[in-house]
Amino acid sequence: MKNQAVLVIIKPDGLKKSLTGNILSRLAETKLKIVGAKVMKVSQELAEAHYQHLKEKPFFKDLIKYIMGDPYGENRVMALVYYGADAINKIRTIGGATNPEEADPVSIRGAYGRILTSGLFENVIHASSSEDEAKREIQLWFQPVEIVMDLYDTEVQQMPGYRRMVWK
Repeated sequence: MKNQAVLVIIKPDGLKKSLTGNILSRLAETKLKIVGAKVMKVSQELAEAHYQHLKEKPFFKDLIKYIMGDPYGENRVMALVYYGADAINKIRTIGGATNPEEADPVSIRGAYGRILTSGLFENVIHASSSEDEAKREIQLWFQPVEIVMDLYDTEVQQMPGYRRMVWK
């Protein structure tokens, strides 16, 4: 099986409910390597870029507020990059269906997700759906120096007084 990288985000509801340890334990069952990890605030620009494919949906604004933590009073997510054989399928299987009511009860979303009365899915985690999406999302959420292996092509960008590595 082919090695792949996948972006996983433990969303604000997962952090607010102190589910991070439980989620990481479940993800460890995949035997994949964590090659990048950070806790961060999500800017509106990042949220909109991440969910650009849903921009025309009626729930887009609520989704942006959700990933930015508005319903929870704090803007905090944990972003992780997992790497290994068949990573996307392994992570998405353990994560479960996007709709928590349709997710296998032993999956992360089945165990910890819920649907709000507004119809918004509180589904605790995000996982990249394809290799192309994983690359786009990882390059959006991480700088090359924040990942402990070379996943994608980079180049050196010369700035006044310093140089930095950026995605090509």
